[in-house]
Amino acid sequence: MKKIAVINDLSGFGKCSLTVSLPIISALGLECNPIPTAILSNQTGFDSYYCADFTENMTSYIDVWKQQNVKFDAVLTGYLASEKQVDIILDFIDAFGENTLVFVDPVMADDGVLYDTYDKNLCEKVKELTKKANIITPNLTELCILCDADYDEIIKEKSNDKICKLAKSLLTDTTKAVIVTGIKDDKSITNLIAYQNGISVIKMPLLKGSYSGTGDIFSSIVCGAVVNGKSVKEAVELATNFIYCSIIDTPTELDYEPDGVNFQKHLEMLINAK
Repeated sequence: MKKIAVINDLSGFGKCSLTVSLPIISALGLECNPIPTAILSNQTGFDSYYCADFTENMTSYIDVWKQQNVKFDAVLTGYLASEKQVDIILDFIDAFGENTLVFVDPVMADDGVLYDTYDKNLCEKVKELTKKANIITPNLTELCILCDADYDEIIKEKSNDKICKLAKSLLTDTTKAVIVTGIKDDKSITNLIAYQNGISVIKMPLLKGSYSGTGDIFSSIVCGAVVNGKSVKEAVELATNFIYCSIIDTPTELDYEPDGVNFQKHLEMLINAK
């Protein structure tokens, strides 16, 4: 069975991070091997939460995998809490990354606002991490951070050509695709894929609400589907459709949004997509 090492936090409630990656990657017929960066009672969108930082344990945890000589078909990274965690992951990729798909979700910001735990130095470390990636999935804010672009100007222009140009600037011999997620207009949400030789655009209708964990669901599906042999475009189409169906089946009350979407009802879609 193919294996994906997923490096992210573990939240007991909130349907995000490792809590969604484990069932989704399993539904795709793959083994999900988690490396927790932190353990939370629930994701931080709730009124209160408990968080245990796992940074000091990560190296010892990974060293045992080295001793066991395990191999991975892909490495998927998500939310990271410190520069030290980025350094640990860079070392992990060097140790395990040969002939391995490296998939980086550069979780730093959204809607033009940097997350509270991030500063300029940590953003620079995440930029360093993206240079190791084969596929990167920034949202529009994160794309602007990676490219040192003005988010407000990009939003004002509403130009997919400009967004595409920024995304293509991140392509290298290593980075084969940049997937810019969640580009909103009045009626739809667009996921734009930039390759060396072109672009693909996948849209879904704009729905009410903003739910926890959809980015983690997206990256888990795309990474797993690509490992299974699908093209990046096919993987993004699958993820977009899955998330749309999950949101449709989720109550729209505002107090429900931190708990995430009802993705479990649609796991059969992934089982059948292998």
